[in-house]
Amino acid sequence: MSQAARYIPALFVALWATGFIGARYAMPWAEPFWFLAARFALTILVLAAIAVPLRARMLSRRAAFDQAVAGFLMHGVYLGGVFWAIDNGMPAGLSALLVGLQPLITAVAAGRLLNEPVTARHWAGLFVGFAGVALVLSPKLAEAGGGVTPVNVAACTLAVLGMTAGTIWQKRFGGRTDLVAGTAWQYVGGGLTMLVMAVIFETGNFTLTGELVFAMLWLVLVLSVGAIFLLMFLIRQGAVSRVASLFYLVPGVTALIAWALFDETLSPLQLVGMAVAAGGVWLAAQPGTRARASE
Repeated sequence: MSQAARYIPALFVALWATGFIGARYAMPWAEPFWFLAARFALTILVLAAIAVPLRARMLSRRAAFDQAVAGFLMHGVYLGGVFWAIDNGMPAGLSALLVGLQPLITAVAAGRLLNEPVTARHWAGLFVGFAGVALVLSPKLAEAGGGVTPVNVAACTLAVLGMTAGTIWQKRFGGRTDLVAGTAWQYVGGGLTMLVMAVIFETGNFTLTGELVFAMLWLVLVLSVGAIFLLMFLIRQGAVSRVASLFYLVPGVTALIAWALFDETLSPLQLVGMAVAAGGVWLAAQPGTRARASE
């Protein structure tokens, strides 16, 4: 990995954390499934516009199908579940805590399905990282209120399973497909899923505001294009369990951004939690003996 590429994990975490801020701006003004369907459609248009200058290569039918399945899982199921739960009253902090289980589930699945070695050090890092996430979010859990319903918890759980399955599918079948074309097909899979869900469950009502426009542009350009390109690069370059551990840093970074933008409180306990989560990610990112031997 080049010197510049070493900063990609940190950049990915910073960009991914802003997704929760974008959702906060958007959700009061639009229904979640229609918003995501529009977001994915705009993202496909952006990718189509840059495909020619970047000399993107066409995918085979099989490769396009594999990317669409990954998109259905990583964008449709994951984002759809999280956005729907938050829109229906699930506290964002508790949603993030449930989503924080994803690295642990991914590590188990990657070990079984991809034969990736997960050493004792990796497991320790994953559990320490989850403990750090719990500390960061603990002040928010007291505000849970009536939004913690079985349906909302089920939606967040489904989102976690979708992200885990999509990450593994991408690692196993994504191969070395063209990044632009592959990402576009991912959004085709995710977009069709959201369109079907929107037609069945929503009315299509929205209020056009500056916040909604800003959130849409930010989430399309920064998250759906920039952050996802970085995630695909990281999945190609490293073990899935180690890449997944980066998500432990997201709640802490999101808390810092919310503190700066929305004047939300940031307690000493949350700062400790950020440090603990960072330590867990460091542990989980260390290659084990078997991994070293294969490098």
